Formats: sequence, structure tokens, C-alpha cells
Amino acid sequence: MTDQPLKVILAQPRGFCAGVERAIEIVDRALQKYGEPVHVRHEIVHNKRVVEGLKARGARFVEEVADVPTGAVTVFSAHGVAATVERDAAARALHVIDATCPLVTKVHREGQRYAERGYDVVLIGHPGHPEVEGTMGQIQGTVHLVSSVADVAGVTPRDPDRLAYVTQTTLSVDDTRDIIGALKRRFPAIVGPDVKDICYATQNRQTAVRELARQVDVILVVGARNSSNSNRLREIGQDMNKPSYLIEDAEMIEDAWIAGAGVVGLTAGASAPEAVVQEVIQRLAAMRPIEVETLDGIEENVHFKLPEELGGAIASA
Repeated sequence: MTDQPLKVILAQPRGFCAGVERAIEIVDRALQKYGEPVHVRHEIVHNKRVVEGLKARGARFVEEVADVPTGAVTVFSAHGVAATVERDAAARALHVIDATCPLVTKVHREGQRYAERGYDVVLIGHPGHPEVEGTMGQIQGTVHLVSSVADVAGVTPRDPDRLAYVTQTTLSVDDTRDIIGALKRRFPAIVGPDVKDICYATQNRQTAVRELARQVDVILVVGARNSSNSNRLREIGQDMNKPSYLIEDAEMIEDAWIAGAGVVGLTAGASAPEAVVQEVIQRLAAMRPIEVETLDGIEENVHFKLPEELGGAIASA
């Protein structure tokens, strides 16, 4: 172990986005208003620490609404759900509070508007991701899922002149650019959302980690293994030839990662709590003398309203 000082540069922005803050606060307020248990379909967000904290306060996480007692208070996760899940919940007379991120809901509505106008819809996203399953289940029409440029060759719309695309919100402009380009080359008439409709949090965190990679020797990304946006942050660092590691908590840091480094970059996925980032800083400080600075970056001030039954106020930052 060396006593050489270690500089730690924090990405800006990092960690919780407005959709995650809103989803967590919805469960908190539901517990306050209705008491425990409050049932939550799937992980409210992809983070073990968040889920365990809510469990301790009385949230019960289930895989399907069939696992919820009839009439019980039930929260849908930030990722959104398919229309069939909504119907199943209604059939069981569940008291549903929808914590779907408003940006995900916007994608649902855009896709459905295209479908109602007779368009086939191409969804750019990761197969099996809860948000993708929800979006495909909300669009009442023909949906083609593509996750790579190679997948574009397999798209066979009913009418090539009536084709539209939407994207998973945890993909950035950079993630989707090549796929959209391939779609436009094959289907010149394809239409899709404006760049401004891409999730701000995904784009901002990816931009920040690119800048981070230019200044550091090693990158640590705080996030869950099943978090799409956290995995992408690690991949970006790796693509920029910087050793990059996805960690769920400070205990996962290996001494060898830091041994030869002079500067470590630290960021966090959109569902990772700042408390874990601070624990990582403490762990690094136990390994080496450190100095911490924060990257110049975008100051996010996006906030979403809570459901009216929970007060309708802006979710706390």
C-alpha cells in the first residue's frame, strides 16, 4: 500500500435523476398515508440499497400483481408496465399508484399516437428490460424491437412508408445514433421524436463520464448490475481506454484497481444513492490520502410532480 496521494474527481451530474427521486418518494408517502404494507411491482428502481431501505419501512416487492392481495395498495415501478398489467390490477381491485417516470410515460404516448395513425413502431431498446416490456405492452399496434444496427435488417414493416421509432429512455443520443442512422438509410420515410425527447439524465451522465475519462486513470461507477444506465457508464469509460469498474458498494473495490492510479474518477448511475458515493470516498480515504474535487458539469434542476392523492407537490430533490 502506497502513501502517494490520490485525487478523486466526482462526475457532475451523477446519481439520482428526477424520475428515481419521484418513484422513491411515492413509496415513502404511500407508506405514510396508507400504512404498511405497500406492495411494489418489481424493484421500484434498480438499486439494492434503495429496495432494502424501503423494505425496512414496510414495502413489499412482488414480481406480478397476482402476488398482491385483492384490494391492496400497489405501486408500479419507475420503469412502467404493460397495459395487461394495468388490466390485471384492475381485475384484482388493487389501489394502484403509478410511479412510472414521466419521461417513460411520454414514450408510451408517442408510440401509441404513431400506432393509432397506422404506423408500425420500432422500439430501440434492450430485450427483457422492464421499461422495454412496459413500452411494448402499452403500444396497441405492431412493434419491432431492435437493440443493434444488425437488428435493423430484420425489420419488416407492413408499409415502409408508415414507420416510426421511439427509444428506451435509458439510452442516450450517442447510444441510439447509429441505429437511427441505419433505420433512416433503410427506411427513408421513417419518423421519430426530436433529440430533446431523449432522457436528460442519461445523456448528462454519459457526457460527464466522457469528460471524466479524459482526466483520470481509473473510473468507478456506483450502480446495480441490472441497471442499464450504470452498465453503459462503465462501458463508456472502458471504450475510452480507462479501466472502469461497476460497483454496488464500497466493499467491492479491489486494492489492485487503485494501486497504480494517481487520479480516480467516480460517478453513479441514475438509481444510485449519493450515500453510497460518499461511502466509496471513505473507502478510498482508508486506502490512501485523498483530495476530492467535483468536475464542472451540468447542474440539473428537473423535478416531477407526485400523484395528486399523495399531495401533488414536486418531489423532493
